[in-house]
Amino acid sequence: MVLRIGLMGRACWVLLHRRVGLFIVFCTVLLVLWQLSSLLTDVDSPRFVKSSRSDTVANKRKSKPHIVFILADDYGWNDIGYHGSFIQTPNLDRLASEGVKLENYYVQPICSPSREQLMTGRYQIHYGLQHSVITHDRPHGLPLDEVTLPQKLKDNGYSTHLVGKWHLGFFRREYLPLRRGFDTFYGGEDYWSHRRPNIYSTDASEYHGLDLRDQDKPVLDQNGTYSTHLFQRKAIDIIAHHDRNKPMFLYLSFQAVHAPLQVPDEYVEKYKDVQHILIKKYAAMVTAMDEAVGNVTDALKDSGLWDNTVLIFSTDNGARRSAGSNWPLRGWKNTLWEGGIRGVCFVTSNLLERKGTKSDALIHISDWFPTLIYLSHGSTHDTKPLDGFDVWDSISTGAKSPREEILLNIDPLKCKMGFTCASGGGNFNTLTYAAIRSRDWKLLTGFQDQGGWKHRKTSGNHFEKPTDSPNKHLWLFNIKNDPQERTDLSEKYPDVVQDLLMKLKTYNRTAVPPFWPPRDLRANPALHGDVFGPWL
Repeated sequence: MVLRIGLMGRACWVLLHRRVGLFIVFCTVLLVLWQLSSLLTDVDSPRFVKSSRSDTVANKRKSKPHIVFILADDYGWNDIGYHGSFIQTPNLDRLASEGVKLENYYVQPICSPSREQLMTGRYQIHYGLQHSVITHDRPHGLPLDEVTLPQKLKDNGYSTHLVGKWHLGFFRREYLPLRRGFDTFYGGEDYWSHRRPNIYSTDASEYHGLDLRDQDKPVLDQNGTYSTHLFQRKAIDIIAHHDRNKPMFLYLSFQAVHAPLQVPDEYVEKYKDVQHILIKKYAAMVTAMDEAVGNVTDALKDSGLWDNTVLIFSTDNGARRSAGSNWPLRGWKNTLWEGGIRGVCFVTSNLLERKGTKSDALIHISDWFPTLIYLSHGSTHDTKPLDGFDVWDSISTGAKSPREEILLNIDPLKCKMGFTCASGGGNFNTLTYAAIRSRDWKLLTGFQDQGGWKHRKTSGNHFEKPTDSPNKHLWLFNIKNDPQERTDLSEKYPDVVQDLLMKLKTYNRTAVPPFWPPRDLRANPALHGDVFGPWL
């Protein structure tokens, strides 16, 4: 320190014989440099030390996190341990307890629409896929002008991988995962043979063929390998061989626990005290999936990726009426009741500022698109108008959700025979199949499946039927106070009904007409080497 001051003084003495202005500038610069030097060499200075958790998280977020999104199929609200289920889910319970459980989280009531909105951040009415699911025998899919999540992440330097179920179209090669942003794809359907339809199909008109691909080639040597195990192994292999110089996006989309109820015997043995065979098999399938999630998580830790990973677990819709449980919620898969659309979801990551918590923030599956783009340090400026919101702060810090409403769907094609269910230019037609959640209110219109409440016990199921009239086509619920949707308030609060009908009308003005093409006989795998794949 003495040496520094001496040198500074000598320099200033020389400059006394020169211009006064230069002297002042030079001495000022030397003083600033001296102060910075003192600060940087004294790391114990209180000006240097920062101890808040938010600063630690901010430092971690300087690097792009790895993103692992695990999607279960037809997984019910009451099928996870932390919601009181008897089903053994130790890995999911542990991961959820270490992160944030999203308890006000919504998906779509069936497979493709949830995946569409996850991949685009946009409601299905905005690209004409508001009716049913994308099928293997119709020439339709997620429109090619829709920007997908993996495309955005890939542009931002990520390696992108899909393992499991795609379900967003394949009638042309352009619709396959490798053309929609994924570097690698390994997946298909059916648990054991990897052929469709499954062995329980009774539809004689269904096309039969292999449905398992590695990249764009059929996989012929995995007959007899259980798909949950197969997809788990592939995911672990991707993790083990990941280039550490790049961030990773892994989308692990299980077939489990979709029908048919098939599972190795070792998992059934865990439920030998369960009397009902279907409940026993379903529980075993869930536990097999839970084990797979645990193994994938272990692989992330063993590879050194875990500390900078954001892991999201979500269902695509509620459990089916015939399997699984959404108790105490009303309804099941393919309905707009809470049991079909209120989904199990949690986030686990060291990047979370609050861990071990529950969140009641209103969140929709379309929100993952902008949220994950934000986490990847990317931008959504070049996308189509998004319906999703960046909800990371709501999840991580407990901040209020930027989302106040969710359009759950408007489907004019889902109509009772003899009725006209499309909405014209006037008021919104309450015969139109639709639903919207706005703050605490939820409105349903149209000819809904009446739903009901399924009480599951290990000995069997008991169904409680609603008392609604079969021709009823308008309901209003306060979901915060009545999450089971038992008390219709539409007559008590007509002003709220009109407000929500106006919102549906406004959304409907932005809708693209539903695209539901007829079945195409050229899709038959018998014409393409006994393999499902592009036919146009």
